Amino acid sequence: MAAPYPFLDPELPLSQRVNDLVSRLSLEEKIGQMVHESRAVERLGVPAYNWWNEACHGVGRNGRATVFPQVIGLGATWNRSLVKRVAATIAEEARAKHNAAVAAGHRGQYQGLTFWTPNINIFRDPRWGRGQETFGEDPYLTGELGVAMVHGLQGDDPRYLKTAACAKHYAVHSGPERLRHTLDARPNPKDLAETYLPAFEKLVRAGVEAVMGAYNRTLGEPCCGSRLLLADILRGRWGFKGHVVSDCGAIDDFHEHHKVTRNAAESAALAVKNGCDLNCGRTYLGLKEAVERRLITEAEIDASVARVLSTKFRLGLFDPPERVPWSRVSVEVVDCERHRELARQAAVESIVLLKNNGVLPIGPGCESILITGPTAANTTALLGNYYGFSPRLVTLAEGLVERAPEGCRVVYRAGCPLSGPMAPGVNYTFGTASENELTIAVVGLDPSLEGEEGDAVASPSGGDRDTIELPKVQLAFLAELRKHARKLVVVLTGGSAIAAPEAHEFADAVLQVWYPGCEGGRALADVLFGHASPSGRMPITVPRRTADLPPFDDYGMRGRTYKFSDHEPLYPFGFGLGYARLTYGTLALSAAQLPEGGALTARATLTNATHRPATESVQCYVTPPRVSKDSPRSVLVGFQKVDVPAGGSVSVEFRLGAASFAQVDASGRSVHVPGRYGIVVGSSSPGARALALGAPQPAVGEISLV
Repeated sequence: MAAPYPFLDPELPLSQRVNDLVSRLSLEEKIGQMVHESRAVERLGVPAYNWWNEACHGVGRNGRATVFPQVIGLGATWNRSLVKRVAATIAEEARAKHNAAVAAGHRGQYQGLTFWTPNINIFRDPRWGRGQETFGEDPYLTGELGVAMVHGLQGDDPRYLKTAACAKHYAVHSGPERLRHTLDARPNPKDLAETYLPAFEKLVRAGVEAVMGAYNRTLGEPCCGSRLLLADILRGRWGFKGHVVSDCGAIDDFHEHHKVTRNAAESAALAVKNGCDLNCGRTYLGLKEAVERRLITEAEIDASVARVLSTKFRLGLFDPPERVPWSRVSVEVVDCERHRELARQAAVESIVLLKNNGVLPIGPGCESILITGPTAANTTALLGNYYGFSPRLVTLAEGLVERAPEGCRVVYRAGCPLSGPMAPGVNYTFGTASENELTIAVVGLDPSLEGEEGDAVASPSGGDRDTIELPKVQLAFLAELRKHARKLVVVLTGGSAIAAPEAHEFADAVLQVWYPGCEGGRALADVLFGHASPSGRMPITVPRRTADLPPFDDYGMRGRTYKFSDHEPLYPFGFGLGYARLTYGTLALSAAQLPEGGALTARATLTNATHRPATESVQCYVTPPRVSKDSPRSVLVGFQKVDVPAGGSVSVEFRLGAASFAQVDASGRSVHVPGRYGIVVGSSSPGARALALGAPQPAVGEISLV
């Protein structure tokens, strides 16, 4: 039977279907398609749809789901293929949950297929509570893993999107949370081009379906109505064809906080005219008044409606279910064993071993273990923010108890509070530590201390941290515990850098486990008991102290991240240890000189001299000449995660083109700068601190750009 309208005919080209539907809508109906809670158009058979859905590290805020490690943990895996598999699994569960909701007649918030993921903002300052949602501080790592996330979420079907991904928050957005509705971020042209925009460009060119504008202003313009960001750069320079969505309530901020407009009609007109197609909120309902006042034309509205509807068509929302892949995915896949195994693998690969004096892995003959600390049995320390919920959350304590060999006595004590003062009087934890062979202290942060404005209920700064040090009560607890513990392993939870140099000095081993997801306890046990070799690497720099940081509300990059900081870190970007001893051989370069526009190959051999197999995140950095005080110290230009068999070797190769050596000048232009460039292939960002912590000597070389 023929379709009643051309837009319902799946045989027609996409553009023809979109244009047909737009032509049949009244102005009010068009506007109704431009708010996140889109109204049904019953006369045409267009169902209601809610665009607001989250999938940061699993289908979020919609009940049962597999909970993967928080995104900062996925960043610590340095594993593109793993991140893509995680994202594809999230999309599979999303389709299953959407299918079930539609079958039950539900089309509400968090039940759709348009996901406001990934967050590819740069984690420029460790005080930012939402940094946990990002892949870390480096634009290259963020862009590479962000693309993997997009490809996994959207799938590879030539006609249909599995789900629609969204690159957020565009642009120059990374705290402070309490200022996000009023801040005017004013980076210089170099920092904008070198740090804040590259990941967005990479995802746009990789085909991300949507981009979300940020709350703040950038260079004087509100991001969701910025001609520079949306018209000139996003759609003009990069050629973005998808739709732009506002952050939630961000259009209201135009007149309520930024004061660039006087009312909702003016705000809505400004946003749409500059290219923001979809409003998370209801401000766009003022577009009818804006048309009447001639602030905007219906033709300009049509362009945005067409982009929004195009996404719905690409998701198959107007097509017969039998034509759409994934339309029969059952809820039986949600939180299934196959997905939990992947969550466990991701958590294992996210764990970073920061120190080990030989106490790890725990041997089979261990007699007794004390597990203690405020986040050891804390389920929220598995979740981070923007999470789904699993009925089977394996806490770190539970995973360790489950894995401990029979005959090994295991004791648990809470030890100390997460924050606030220690209770007066006797604390039995210290005596218990002296009675056990090994003490595992799980300390750090949970989502009550860091997160988004309104979520981190114990944060004194609306989600952010005022200081990056370990909470004082926890540090005092660890110092006293050290006096009694025979062997002390410190496990850090949290989504950001924790400056605890004292704990590093007195602990026998230190690990960072982030917010590791539903299988976090089993993943930690896999690593501690030696069933898996730690392979996580830091996606952020850990400073020694808060005082080493520039002011939080300064968006300049000078003094920040491994690229621009002059302070020796506690733990460098890219750093992490394993249980095997690896060595890098001589770096072989295919050229000694490189002309403008040229390329070369860098090759190194990695050898494992131990009886343990290892997994290594091999990193390639360029160290450019320091032509100014704002030149980066080093720049990540490539990485590969490789398996190195026990007693074996692998060869790793990087092809470096002109972009690997390009410098950004003060005007924001990419330029060719002749001179001597170092090339470093190793297991951490270059610097003496990584070597002092036990990282293997990297393979190094040098070329001349001519």
